[in-house]
Amino acid sequence: MEYLLQTLSKLLSEPGQTTWFFAVIMGVATTLFVLALLLLVAGLSDPVRRRLRSIANSGHHDRKTTDAVAEAIAPLSPYILPRQEWERSKTTTKLVHAGYRSGNALTLFYAIKLLSGIILPAIAIFLTTIFYPKFTTFQIVFLGLFLSFIGLLFPNIVLERLIKKRQRQIYNGFPDVLDLLITCTEAGLGLNAALKRVAEECAVSHPVLSGELTLVNMEIRAGVNRVEALKNFSARAGIEEIHSFVAFLSQSLRFGTSIADTLRIYSDEFRDKRMQRAEEMAAKMGTKMIFPLIFCILPSFFLVAIGPAVLGVLKALGVR
Repeated sequence: MEYLLQTLSKLLSEPGQTTWFFAVIMGVATTLFVLALLLLVAGLSDPVRRRLRSIANSGHHDRKTTDAVAEAIAPLSPYILPRQEWERSKTTTKLVHAGYRSGNALTLFYAIKLLSGIILPAIAIFLTTIFYPKFTTFQIVFLGLFLSFIGLLFPNIVLERLIKKRQRQIYNGFPDVLDLLITCTEAGLGLNAALKRVAEECAVSHPVLSGELTLVNMEIRAGVNRVEALKNFSARAGIEEIHSFVAFLSQSLRFGTSIADTLRIYSDEFRDKRMQRAEEMAAKMGTKMIFPLIFCILPSFFLVAIGPAVLGVLKALGVR
């Protein structure tokens, strides 16, 4: 071990040797990465595995490729997943809010984080040693650590954006769903039939919300209590208005009151909340416009409006 440390210190003490050292490391890492990808592709394209998966999942032709990838990296899950159970639960909740409900979603997410935290700095260091050989060892190591941090943080940012996008889609389509539910229940349909009909009607205009309502209906058909199925829908959505809707509907089912009246009352309250949120956003618009107005619009306006007059005064005074 001491011999290796002495050899490494000698290599890093000379700039030329440092470049070759990092180039060799990057070459070996790239080769191992390519071999791992080839083995992964070979395992996924194995006809025996494909046949076994098709037999095990007969009737599910829309299975995603990510499931196969997750199966391939399943042996590495004990080394990828975090040790703390609370962190796993928190990340699983975020993945569910983003629409990823597969049992392998957590493993895939942390595998993506690990790969992005390794590949991004490896590529950057490799390109730096080739095109910028004057960089010192400290600068290269600092660049690698910084890009590794960015690579580990980037999947979390993407996940948060996916959650906001999906919740916005559910929130925007929820008023239409409420109106359709009111119409169906007032027409004489039960809650299960109304949910099924609304899910079919909203399949084109609001596919995300339609899928959630279809899943609620499937859970009820499978024997899950309607209140529990609605609470599961609320947990998957992660929206405050959906929580309130489920609470209203649960009370109506528990006390036997009219579902149509409950939906109509909540629809009015929901529209009031949406109007209040719109008014709040409009009130914040003036404050948000201060910075672009001061730093972008006003300098251009003064340059165009006062600039020629200032140039004329300077010309009249003979100032160049």
